[in-house]
Amino acid sequence: MHTNRFVRIIVITTLATLLGACAQLFFYPDRDPRKTPADFGLGYRDITFRSADGTALHGWLIPATGKAAGTVVVLHGNAQNLSTHFMMVAWLAKQNFNVFIADYRGYGRSAGMPDIPGVHADAEAMLTTALDLPETRGHGFVLFGQSLGGSIAIYLGAHSPQRHRLSAVIAESAFCGYRTITRVKLSDFWLTWPFQWLPWLTLNDDYAACDAAPIVSPLPLLLLHGDADDLVPQRQSLRIFKAAREPKELWVYTGGHTRAFADAALRERFVRYLNDRLTARRGIQDSR
Repeated sequence: MHTNRFVRIIVITTLATLLGACAQLFFYPDRDPRKTPADFGLGYRDITFRSADGTALHGWLIPATGKAAGTVVVLHGNAQNLSTHFMMVAWLAKQNFNVFIADYRGYGRSAGMPDIPGVHADAEAMLTTALDLPETRGHGFVLFGQSLGGSIAIYLGAHSPQRHRLSAVIAESAFCGYRTITRVKLSDFWLTWPFQWLPWLTLNDDYAACDAAPIVSPLPLLLLHGDADDLVPQRQSLRIFKAAREPKELWVYTGGHTRAFADAALRERFVRYLNDRLTARRGIQDSR
């Protein structure tokens, strides 16, 4: 009898913990600065701006080292802060692209605490800010997100009032929806396996990338995913790709989570894609 009571207490305690923790599964913010673009010989400018609810946010503009071909607006993943994430995209500045990257609320020098609606509002503010910087005016824009940022980028590409100013939406290692990926992660561990139904009670899935994907069209959508990704399984991008409408592309590369640019050949292909999309956009505007 005492054993059964003990088991019930453990189950109830675990359940209560999981109910409160599901939404926080996505966010592992870090306040500590690590590197800056200057450590890699690149210039940059601190940008401060506000989200729709007034939360103060911080970002960096890394200008192209030559004549800018366009601007890449980067939405980073769910851990650390921009002082680590920028290193995966800083190389684009040397390929003549401006790079704008910022922290969600609760990350780095941005105020507040992260939650799902909040980081989506922050991403909208990041895009709006990037579009209106003096250094980027007159350029084409591409929205690029990695991991959590990839899923946010797809939603933003579908619903942002500024989507008409984008040349493409690109997402690496994105997941189909918040409920879906939480269920995947709960199923990975024997203790949490029985609670795979919890996300349907605790998480709002209004921002699911799979639901937003078909609305991104007619904007081009590019998905990238590693075939050895053990954090966000490759099938998540396959589901997004299936849901999306043309024009769309899926590049599966050899490697793990957000490791696309470890491959020099893929970096070259990516630069060609950016230039093609930006050129096509300018062609459409010039013909009007």
